[in-house]
Amino acid sequence: MALDVAIRARAELGEGPTWDPAAGRLIWVDILGSRVHLFDPATGRRTVLPVEQHVGAAKPRAGGGLVLNLRDGIGLYEADGTGFRWLHREPVPGRRGNDAAVAPDGSLWAGSMRYDEAPGGGSLIRVDTDGTVHTVLPEVTISNGLGWSPDGARAYYVDTPTRRVDVLTFTDSGEVRRAPLVDTSSVPGSPDGLTVDADGCVWVAFWGGGAVRRYTPAGELDRTVRLRVSQPTACAFGGAGLSDLYITTAAVGTDPAVEPLAGSVLVLPDAGRGLPQPAFAG
Repeated sequence: MALDVAIRARAELGEGPTWDPAAGRLIWVDILGSRVHLFDPATGRRTVLPVEQHVGAAKPRAGGGLVLNLRDGIGLYEADGTGFRWLHREPVPGRRGNDAAVAPDGSLWAGSMRYDEAPGGGSLIRVDTDGTVHTVLPEVTISNGLGWSPDGARAYYVDTPTRRVDVLTFTDSGEVRRAPLVDTSSVPGSPDGLTVDADGCVWVAFWGGGAVRRYTPAGELDRTVRLRVSQPTACAFGGAGLSDLYITTAAVGTDPAVEPLAGSVLVLPDAGRGLPQPAFAG
């Protein structure tokens, strides 16, 4: 399998790739550039939506438009990119939204972190379609990758400084139980964003490690994809048949003469078979 460049860019902190099947396009963000990017691989068309705050993630809405995990909370855009409104606004000085994912029930699970990366300064919340917020995990540090197993019975989660991939399971009463699945401290880099494939395996981008690694549901490493950049941030399956793995990267702190592809979106064609991702139901 040969890596290719899907989008040549110099994003400061490219993140959060998400395939929008209704529109046949890839959604991704430049967190520090305050930009939401839309890319149609069939035509090569690229659209950029500037936003007024740092944006940790953007996901499609079931009725069209986008839901955004912003610095000060959760915002909604209409299908034409206008009509912004807050669904949940809770500004906290020194804190911003980070990665997010849509759960099988259509709710948004959104993470946060402090700009200074202070331990315990972030959280993982669940946002219902009416804007009601439930705290899933308090006092995390850098809330990052999140994805569900094919049957929806478990989720996989990364709080980057732990250098673990954790598994979240759910009781009938709604309690969330968290347990370590993979200790990644023996491999280079730190776990960042992730995606789950149709086999139930977890693909994890390793910030500072220049690689994406695939782990089985039992936590065994079974594949490593080496990259030409040191700071991959996240990955997602997209394209026809959800077979292509898109990988976002970051240029922040890198030398363009040494890493000319840092900040670009890479693609690994025919990497596997992804899972259709639900849209936010609100």
